[in-house]
Amino acid sequence: MKIKKILVSQPKPESDKSPYYDLAKKNGVEVEFRQFIQVEPISSKDFRTQKVNILDHSGIVFTSKIAIDHFFRLVKEIRITIPETMKYFCNSESTAFYLQKYIVFRKRKIFHSEGKLDELLDIILKHREEKYFIPVSDTMNQELCDKLDANTIAYSKAILYKTINSNISDIKTGDYDVMVFFSPQGISSLKSNFPDFEQNGLVIASFGSATAKAVEDAGLRLDIQAPMPEAPSMIMALEQYIKRINKDSAKKGK
Repeated sequence: MKIKKILVSQPKPESDKSPYYDLAKKNGVEVEFRQFIQVEPISSKDFRTQKVNILDHSGIVFTSKIAIDHFFRLVKEIRITIPETMKYFCNSESTAFYLQKYIVFRKRKIFHSEGKLDELLDIILKHREEKYFIPVSDTMNQELCDKLDANTIAYSKAILYKTINSNISDIKTGDYDVMVFFSPQGISSLKSNFPDFEQNGLVIASFGSATAKAVEDAGLRLDIQAPMPEAPSMIMALEQYIKRINKDSAKKGK
């Protein structure tokens, strides 16, 4: 089956310089975007009920760009100033670069892994003297906290935002050859909107170990997984798959 149409379960990029558009142009495929989940902020009042003082911590762990947005939103709402000595630990290079939206890079200590949880844990273990703050959603993946507990790392977590399923029931799933997911919540939204969903020949791609597990737990077939050593980004994983499948389809067509 030749890959012709891909649905990415994220909002449409604001810029036409998105790597997904380059992917589409280079490989002769069509890429569409649709947000499968919506994010709602936790109010400063609700945050205070969690009784966590951000300034009691010396390091902050970010596992997504959304977490960064809501952390700095909340900091502004509760009117605290994050000291320049604060250290930032991110799950990927792109997440780390996103911090530039809020802080001056050259003045801060920023560390990042390459998208793998164990790599992030290794970095944290090298700085085990820090006390970490982790901004999370109401549907957070507990795996990181379990690993921190197992290694007796001091940390606090607080819910800064919550996720709800979008209404995507108008999507015709059979129109797509590939669907791309970036969170377990995206899979939850798919199953919620389409309770009788059957995968059949649809290719499912996932980013991150938690998302991959959610795909399998939902009884679906995982065809493309990133990050992997040979494909550290979703774009690379998709491109490699498309080239392989389309090449095989062309051979069979001869």
